[in-house]
Amino acid sequence: MIPFNEKVKESRGKLGLSQKQLADKAGIAVRTIVSYESGERFPYPAQLYKLAKALGVSTEYLKNDEIEDPEYGLERMDYVEEVRKKEGSKEAHDLEAMLKENQAMFAGGSVSAEAKDAYFQAVMKAYLECKESARETFGRKK
Repeated sequence: MIPFNEKVKESRGKLGLSQKQLADKAGIAVRTIVSYESGERFPYPAQLYKLAKALGVSTEYLKNDEIEDPEYGLERMDYVEEVRKKEGSKEAHDLEAMLKENQAMFAGGSVSAEAKDAYFQAVMKAYLECKESARETFGRKK
């Protein structure tokens, strides 16, 4: 098990970045990066996403000490972040859980990365369309 702060330091080191360079790349204050690496703080979802993108790893890898593969969940990270921005953290969490459940379909199989991406894009599109339809039907009336 590797804790969050160690994963950040290790990933930054593999990229050959200083804390300042990582901060600039992620759009996060250097002081914040230092607090993450020292284990003093854990980022909110938006900051976690920026940090993961800058490090080239998934948010799931950073937030789950038991995940050792930096690319685990990388293919769905952008979709989850898009939902978090549009709908909020609860909906993003729900989408992430749904996508994890569906990941079992691909386990041990020979499904290409392109096919996985197409599947996740289709699920994401359906999810957002359903949310919009519900908003139009049940949202506030003008």
